[in-house]
Amino acid sequence: MRGEVRGWWERGRASAEANPLLVDIGVALLVQAAMTMPFVVPRAAGAPPATWAAYGLSTLSVLPLVWRRRAPLTVLFAVLAANALYRLTVDGPGQPLPYTGLVVVYTIAALSPARRRLVAGAVMLVAVPTGVWLNTRSARELTFSVFVFAAAYVFGRLTDARRRAHRVEAEQAAARERARIAREMHDILSHAVSLMIVQAEAGPVAVRAAPERAEAAFDAISATGRDAMVQLRRMLGVLRESDGVPLREPQPGLAELPGLLDRVRDGSGLDVAYRTVGRARPLPGTVAATVFRVVQEALTNTVRHAGARTVTVQLTYGDSELCVRVTDDGRGPQAGGAGRRGGHGLVGIRERAAALGGSAVTGRAADGRGFEVRVRLPVPEAVEAGR
Repeated sequence: MRGEVRGWWERGRASAEANPLLVDIGVALLVQAAMTMPFVVPRAAGAPPATWAAYGLSTLSVLPLVWRRRAPLTVLFAVLAANALYRLTVDGPGQPLPYTGLVVVYTIAALSPARRRLVAGAVMLVAVPTGVWLNTRSARELTFSVFVFAAAYVFGRLTDARRRAHRVEAEQAAARERARIAREMHDILSHAVSLMIVQAEAGPVAVRAAPERAEAAFDAISATGRDAMVQLRRMLGVLRESDGVPLREPQPGLAELPGLLDRVRDGSGLDVAYRTVGRARPLPGTVAATVFRVVQEALTNTVRHAGARTVTVQLTYGDSELCVRVTDDGRGPQAGGAGRRGGHGLVGIRERAAALGGSAVTGRAADGRGFEVRVRLPVPEAVEAGR
């Protein structure tokens, strides 16, 4: 039930943002309904009569609210003039609250820049005491009027602050999504292009020495390219929309890891070992996707920069964490080597780990030979697969 109410509220807010004029007309009608009450309820003997002329002038003070967003200061002056005309020309029913003035003050506080707010404040400093003097000339009414108008202004400023906060939050979310997509594209393209380059460089030699190996190399290039296209289509699916709902296809996870390792073996000639330590269990979808991308980028790094012959991928399951370790027997960290020290790939690994509350360490392997990527990710002890 709460979800349905929230859904109605969100749809209503979206409709209001798309049709501000209809909202302003609705606000004006609501204020008119409130101001009609003193004209229709039974009146005490000797009270001012509820005439059509008085009702018409009260409506005249409400009508400018339809344009409150487009010209708030003009609407403020129009409302004050209509209220003054009502007080000076007819002796009609009074109102328990200055509805029209409160709506305009709130609107100016919520939507107008500082200069317009200052002008409106100066106008109200004159208009409120003048209105009280024309009405009852009592200190009690003056205090009450100052309080309600100040409250309307404060609520308007709070609305503006909340709107700004939502805008900043939306911009930050968009920036995070752009960074995520950039990381995904980097990982997919870097991995595929690296393997294709290795095969392409080996192709001419294989053509002369072993034609059957050249054919296998071309097949590997083709398979790597097709796989990259599939992953790109899957990743870019988040940018498509159907009826306003993003289409999010499943991200690669541990089930796709053996295929990744096979492609690296076939495409680069590396001896790739894979093992798990501890009690393997299903992982949340975001963790599984991160593990796949971390291993993919680490292997890409090995193919491009290590000059290695073997590489080992190890997943260690702990009680509350998963450790991903990729080590090779290559050259290790090289001075000035972008891929091994400051490249986007290793930065992306650290960002992925940090996004899940984990950590990443890269550098020389523990035995002093080769390169190591070690990532720790927090994992709940019991989760449902794919969640």
